[in-house]
Amino acid sequence: MASTNLVPPGEPSEHTGEHGWRRSRVAPSLQDVYRTVPVGTGGFFRKLLAFAGPGYLVAVGYMDPGNWATDLAGGSRFGYTLLSVVLLSNLMAVLLQGLASKLGIVTGRDLAQACRDHYSPAASVALWLLCEIAIAACDLAEVIGSAIALNLLFHIPIAIGVLITGFDVLLILTLQNRGVRVLEALVITLIATVGLCFLFEIILSHPNFAAVAKGLVPTTQIISDHEMLYVAIGILGATVMPHNLYLHSSIVQTRRYEETAAGKREAVKFAFVDSTIALSMAFFINAAILIIAAATFHTSGHAEVAEIQDAHKLLTPLLGAGASTAFALALLASGQNSTLTGTLAGQIVMEGFLNIRIRPWLRRLITRLIAIVPAAIVAIFYGERGTAKLLILSQVILSLQLSFAVFPLVAFTSDRGKMGAFANPLWLKLLSWLVALTIAVLNAWLLVSTFRTWTS
Repeated sequence: MASTNLVPPGEPSEHTGEHGWRRSRVAPSLQDVYRTVPVGTGGFFRKLLAFAGPGYLVAVGYMDPGNWATDLAGGSRFGYTLLSVVLLSNLMAVLLQGLASKLGIVTGRDLAQACRDHYSPAASVALWLLCEIAIAACDLAEVIGSAIALNLLFHIPIAIGVLITGFDVLLILTLQNRGVRVLEALVITLIATVGLCFLFEIILSHPNFAAVAKGLVPTTQIISDHEMLYVAIGILGATVMPHNLYLHSSIVQTRRYEETAAGKREAVKFAFVDSTIALSMAFFINAAILIIAAATFHTSGHAEVAEIQDAHKLLTPLLGAGASTAFALALLASGQNSTLTGTLAGQIVMEGFLNIRIRPWLRRLITRLIAIVPAAIVAIFYGERGTAKLLILSQVILSLQLSFAVFPLVAFTSDRGKMGAFANPLWLKLLSWLVALTIAVLNAWLLVSTFRTWTS
């Protein structure tokens, strides 16, 4: 039987009202692993170790195969200039993920549950459908990325590789049954694998570190140059993933922190530190892709490298076989990592928006089939170029859904009736809305430009 999450005295009121939550209690998010990880007592580093994990699950979405194309295009065409955009998008991600973890810790609700509490049933169903489309698009990118990696490493045809990725459901189910800590350990291992592969490639590519440092500073050229602005917005749009906000607001509740004002305040602090460290690793990986593209392709005159397969082919003659192998291995680790977190996100949004629970294997099978079918059809009939275009389309779909997650998140965490003393202070409220509006405007511009390109 599902346990309930009652609000301690002095916390935000959850009685029915115009500003409060409509329900006084909610079923736990991810019930099987809810509050299963003890945080204990001790110093800062012991506490940090206990809270470490959720941030890395979230960081996976910021380095998935969908990000690779934009980073490759930015580095090969414009050198190190767009590093500042990678940094800016990462800072936005740190802010938004901090808000998501705070929502989950303070209210005991994930973002999907909070939306169901606040909005009408019809609006909740609409938001759920949009989120399911976004998760399917994200899973599509992971399927294609993993299939491309299998093709690069083992020369498996992409159509067959797409089908092989369907069997990762067995691995995911095994890990979920062993507890969230095991899942977190695997994710961190795969992130480390990706990081080490790109560190190796950076060493081989010999980048201009003075130019790297200069590229971290924004310039007006990014705005004045139309083509550069287009790629920059693509980097922003591909970085902040909507399903990560739902995931983070839920997965932080796996920690058994004290449900008092002081306990929640401590949990909010350590969850923010955890996600900031993890997203810093995501920044390194995204920056590394752009730096390698700039140092290897831009300087050698290959300015039009935007597809993963093209980058792999060029790395061998330019840097050697070891570089191309490391590139493909990192892609495989990135794709498999993203499938793990996509499963959890899908479970969270279905249970949160609809208040229904289905078996994890069935949920995973549905999500995977939605991604595999179009990817397999395109791979069979259109080959590698078709899958590359499908990868770009998946990122466009993600950017369409993003604001439908960001705006409710900022609104909820800024509402004192819902958050009590944990509501965003004025400076954070203004900054959060600025980030939300910036993302919305830039993604709208990217979508219009993309569709205009396709129809021209």
